[in-house]
Amino acid sequence: MKLIALDLDGTTLNSNKIISEETLYSIKKAQAAGHIVMILSGRSPSSVYDELLKYGLNCPVGGHNGTALYVNGKLIELNSIGLPQIQKIALEVENEDLPYNISTNKGIFAPSNWDKRFEQVVSSGRVPKEYFGNRHFKMFTTSPNVYGHSFFNKVQEIIDNEDYTIQKFLILTLDPKQMERLEKKLRFIDETFVTSSSPFNLEITHMNGNKGYGLKAMASYFHLPLENTVAIGDEKNDLPMFNIAGLSIAMGNAEEEVKLSCDLVTLSNDENGVAYAFEKYIFNKSNVL
Repeated sequence: MKLIALDLDGTTLNSNKIISEETLYSIKKAQAAGHIVMILSGRSPSSVYDELLKYGLNCPVGGHNGTALYVNGKLIELNSIGLPQIQKIALEVENEDLPYNISTNKGIFAPSNWDKRFEQVVSSGRVPKEYFGNRHFKMFTTSPNVYGHSFFNKVQEIIDNEDYTIQKFLILTLDPKQMERLEKKLRFIDETFVTSSSPFNLEITHMNGNKGYGLKAMASYFHLPLENTVAIGDEKNDLPMFNIAGLSIAMGNAEEEVKLSCDLVTLSNDENGVAYAFEKYIFNKSNVL
C-alpha cells in the first residue's frame, strides 16, 4: 500500500481545469488496488472538495498547503498561525498596499479595495509581460468577488476577532522587486512558512503548514512509513513534500527548479502526466524505484 499525494492545479487538473478521463481512471484504479490517493493543494479544503465532487472522488485532503488535513470529510489536524505572527504579516503586507486574501476557519476574506490594489500594480508598468501569459495568472488575479470571498475594510476586523483562526495569507506580488523586498521581511517572522505557487504570489502559513508536513502527518495517520509515499506536483510549494516522499515526481510542465528537486519527471498535465506516472511507476512494479 502506498500513500500518493497529488497537487491539484497544474498537476491533477489540466490547463482546462478538469481531471481528464485518463487521470480519473488511474486514480480510481490506484484506490481499487488498495493505495491511498490524497489531494494536497494550496487551495482551501472546500475548494478541493468541490473539485472532487465533480468526479465522484473520495480522497483525503490537505488544504492550504497541508495546513488543514481531512479524512472522509473529518478534520484530523489544523495548524493555524499564531497571533503575534499574524500581526507582523498583516503589517508588512498592508505597508506594501498589495492585493491579498486571508484564509480562516470562517472562510476567506480580502480587503474591500482588492480590485483597486490590483489595478494599481498592473497600471504601474512593473509587471513583467510574461506574467500575463502564465498558466496561473487568471486563477490568482480573478477578483475575490467572483470567488465569493468576504471582505474587510481594515485587517484588524479579522485578526482581532477571537472567533477567527487564520491558516494562510495569499499575497499577489506582481512587481518582482516588491515581491523580493516583502519576501525577505516575511522570512524573518518566526514559526511561519513562506512559499509560492506561481512566480507572482507568496503564501504564508504556520511552520507546519506545508505539504511536507501534511504528507508526513497523513502517512502517520494511516500508519505508513514515508518510504511508502509518493508525491506528484509542479510548483515550489510542492518541494517540501518532494523532500520527504519515498518517491517524488515532477510534472513535465513544472519549472526547472522543481524538476531538479525530484526523483523523476513525468509528462505534462495536458499529456495526462499523473496517469502516465501511475502506470509507469506505481502499477508497473518493475519500474518502481
